Amino acid sequence: MADLSIRFYSDVLKRDVSFLMVIPNDVRKDYPRNDLKRTDRPMKTLFLLHGYTGAAFNWVPGNLAEQYNFAIVIPNGENSFWIDGPATGRQFATFLGVELLEYVRSTFHLAMSRDDTYLLGFSMGGFGALHTAFAFPEKFGKTAALSSALIHNEVAKLKEGEGNEVANYDYYKMCFGEPAKLPESDNNPEYLLKKQIAAGKKIPEIFMACGTEDFLLEPNRAFHKFLEEQGVKHTYLESKGIHDMKFWQEYAEKFIPLMF
Repeated sequence: MADLSIRFYSDVLKRDVSFLMVIPNDVRKDYPRNDLKRTDRPMKTLFLLHGYTGAAFNWVPGNLAEQYNFAIVIPNGENSFWIDGPATGRQFATFLGVELLEYVRSTFHLAMSRDDTYLLGFSMGGFGALHTAFAFPEKFGKTAALSSALIHNEVAKLKEGEGNEVANYDYYKMCFGEPAKLPESDNNPEYLLKKQIAAGKKIPEIFMACGTEDFLLEPNRAFHKFLEEQGVKHTYLESKGIHDMKFWQEYAEKFIPLMF
């Protein structure tokens, strides 16, 4: 298993950025394993998205990358919600779905087609995994979103001077743009998905999960209902759990075999 840390200049974010990679390209010949699901197909690639206040690290447990033969790309999204904010250097959706993807393709010759390129994220990263899949449906074939911070409808109702226990109005405006305009903004995953469906785009396969004790349970249930109303096929699961790494690792282990 090769572990890499890569730094390059991002024209989109206007600064040096770094990301991690895990590439399972060195399976031991002196240690036969019968759990490997490798075939002759090209190695697939998983973009792994962290949550709010988080940073890039590999939270896919065990030997799943080796077992199913996929590389992991782990970028830093800061506290961006992985979307394009209005300020210069805040275009995180474009960074992820265009610039970083093209860098991985040109440098490592990975993620060369949508059928070989997937997303997985938790909390803010779950929001990002869904939004990125909808923003670039021609580039990502599958997306898995765990305990997703689907707070766009809450943000849209914020007035100047308001906020919540997580952040204030100015932060949400920096990420999402003017809250009052969010219902018809591409930063709103519901609006974006409807637009892509109307354009006849092929929607990536969707996997979602949320714990029944998670404070984000109701927004996830509402989004599940929205997907049903739009006729979008998806997998949605609930089980006992809170907003923590134990739940996310549990569902990474459940969804990765289904995805790969």
